[in-house]
Amino acid sequence: MDNKKTQARRKPIRTCIVCRTEGEKKALVRIVRTADGAEIDKTGRAAGRGAYLCGNPECRIKLVKTRALNRAFKAEISLECYAKINEELGMKGK
Repeated sequence: MDNKKTQARRKPIRTCIVCRTEGEKKALVRIVRTADGAEIDKTGRAAGRGAYLCGNPECRIKLVKTRALNRAFKAEISLECYAKINEELGMKGK
């Protein structure tokens, strides 16, 4: 019997950088570090260091307040990048 076919395939688990809860990779939003700062990785395969954010609205608000991307990327991320990310996530005006 072939063990590879009988075992269920493991799904990648990632951790939210704000609340530290774990979830499936596909359920979280990946933010990737770029030369200009940071942006949302819609494909989940962009080159570069990535950080994950869960779908909780409180985490999206705390992302800016705590400047969590600065810690995750060990680099200074501008407030404009945070604003752009929040806008793409549908958090306009927050």
